Order: sequence, then structure tokens, then C-alpha cells
Amino acid sequence: MARPKSTHAHAEVIKAALILMAERGIDATSMDAIAERAGVSKATIYNHWQDKEALILDAMAHLLGHHERPAFNTGDTRADMIAVLSHQPPRTHAALHERIMPHLVAYSALHQKFGEAWRHQAMEPPRCELTRLIEQGIRHGELIPQQDISFSLAMLLGPVMYRRIFQRTDTDLAANLPERVVDAYWRAFGTHSNPPERKSRKK
Repeated sequence: MARPKSTHAHAEVIKAALILMAERGIDATSMDAIAERAGVSKATIYNHWQDKEALILDAMAHLLGHHERPAFNTGDTRADMIAVLSHQPPRTHAALHERIMPHLVAYSALHQKFGEAWRHQAMEPPRCELTRLIEQGIRHGELIPQQDISFSLAMLLGPVMYRRIFQRTDTDLAANLPERVVDAYWRAFGTHSNPPERKSRKK
């Protein structure tokens, strides 16, 4: 019979794992070290997670707010697309995020199955949300029918991912990139030649 899971222990292990990954990297963060930092036994950890990689995925989901994504369903297709592309991890853990992400990218490159699981966890929610919004836009007559939605997803997500990985310090690009990407997409696939007018931003 499985032992009951402790909510407090779960939270402490997640916290310990994130701190150690930021300090040491993922490869150098052992289950023993996580258990010691969290003040729990390894048996307790394995009662919550199958292995180290399952723990890492869960810890990153907590760090990036994957368990608490908002609903993008206001009924305004274009605005909801922008909201999906604009969604950011909780800023309360911004420093941890900045320190862990290079380790995560390197670990994902060296561990293929983990990398696939991480990409699915990180990318599937926005892909599903944008697919739903594209299909909604087609039903509402806002977007022309598209035979290759995967291409549309690449158009929408590609520039945003590029900025997050390679141009994170470019504040001018970051300011309104989601709106510009959706405007370009709307010009390509919208049923009208120009995207709706936006209210100008205050400077």
C-alpha cells in the first residue's frame, strides 16, 4: 500500500531541487543532495516522483507556472493570440529562472528523452491554445482556412522563442513583439487586408 504524500514535503523538495539546480547545474544535483537540502528522506522523494528527471520536470513546471496557466478564451481571437505569446513565467522567481535555464538547455541536449519530454511540457500548452484560436478564427470568418496549421504555429511561436533564447536583452524588441507577430500573421491569413487598429502605447 502506497504511503500518503505530504504536501509540505512535496513543496520543500521542489524548492530544494530548484535552488540546487541553480547553484550546481542539473547533472551535479543528486537525489541525495536534494533530500538533504529539503530535510526529507530519499524514500519520501521517490514516493512523489518516479526518478530524478520526473522531479526536474515537475520543478520546472512550478518555476514557470505551467500548472497555473491562465485561460485565453475572452472570445477576441486576435487579443487572445497576443496574450498567449505574451505569457511570461511568474516574476517572483525570475532570478532562479535566469540561472537554471542555461543548465536546462544543456541537459536537454545531452539527454534526448528528457529533452523531448521538456519540449512537450513547455511547448504543448501554447501550441494547443494557438491551434484552438486559429480554428476559432476560421469558424468566425476572421481567418482564411489553413491546410497546414503547423506552419502557422511556427510563424507565431518562432519569433517569440527566438527573442527569449537569443535576444533576451533587447528591450525594444520585447516591448511589442507579440503584437507585431500577430499583426503579420493577420495580414497573411486574415480575411481583411490589414489587422485591426490598435490603441497607441503611451510612452
